[in-house]
Amino acid sequence: MTKHITYLILLTLVLVSCGVDGKHFKLEGRFLHLNQGEFYVYSTDGVLDGIDTIKIEGGRFAYEIPCEEEGTLVMVFPNFSEQPVFTQPGKTVEIKADASHLKELEAEGTDDNKLMTAFRKQISSMSPQQTIAAAAEFVKHNPKSVVSAWLIRKYFILAPTPDYTKAKQLIDLMIAEQPKNGKLVNLQQELKGLSATPTGKALPTFTATDINGNKVTQASVAKSPMAVIFLWASWNYESTDMQTQLKRLKASKGNNLSVIGICIDPSKSEMQQSLRRDSISWPTINDGMMFDTKVAKLLGLSQVPSNILLKNGKIVGRNLRMNELKEKIEN
Repeated sequence: MTKHITYLILLTLVLVSCGVDGKHFKLEGRFLHLNQGEFYVYSTDGVLDGIDTIKIEGGRFAYEIPCEEEGTLVMVFPNFSEQPVFTQPGKTVEIKADASHLKELEAEGTDDNKLMTAFRKQISSMSPQQTIAAAAEFVKHNPKSVVSAWLIRKYFILAPTPDYTKAKQLIDLMIAEQPKNGKLVNLQQELKGLSATPTGKALPTFTATDINGNKVTQASVAKSPMAVIFLWASWNYESTDMQTQLKRLKASKGNNLSVIGICIDPSKSEMQQSLRRDSISWPTINDGMMFDTKVAKLLGLSQVPSNILLKNGKIVGRNLRMNELKEKIEN
């Protein structure tokens, strides 16, 4: 009897150590050419609150979170590149990657992550136009996959040259297959907001409070010859670099350029540290809601970095790269 009980205990321990229970998701993996370090992870759809840090030791890492629904985690690596991984309750996903070639990252453990790995390989040698076409074909063939929603946002909504018409077609295709998927409905609403503020239109009415307690409205930038509203985070190098370069432009343009920052940091202390380091004094909005920040959602700013450029109160550009912003502002 004692031997039987001991056997059952050992068997239970083995089973627990080999997997994850039905209310959790586990991410583990190994890196070549990165023995020790860390990377960040955040969620675009509520799977994770705030941002977490994952430690790498001996080239390996393991990370587990409560998980009751499918979703998306975004890994932010030491070179500031980002790659998605798709969660599923009760599943473990294994990452294999060379730190010097993160675009070739492989993820296994669920069908969605296998699909994303295959897509990465497919587009590795494609041109931008070929990649966009491949993304559209992927969605058409996989309308029930969470990967498709990620690709629509990346290549058709948040791209420097967005294609809202194509995005709507692809979202409608997915909703037809998943009519009760609330996340797709949210994506549809995000697209409607963007479509309502296209190039040539004025900003919608909004009121917010900056970190110093001052009121910020669309009127704050409407009268400025040029204005930039941009979404940033202290842990995203590309957005903090954009902030630094905007500071230089602001210094040269003076009152002819207005800037409003919207920070999605869950930690206000880290945001304040970044602002002090870069000596940023323009209005910064941070309500601790990350990607659910009301003003950001209203303006269709849902990726770091993302931005809106205005001229005399009218939108003249969205999600521009820094060199494009600089060219438009200086000319």
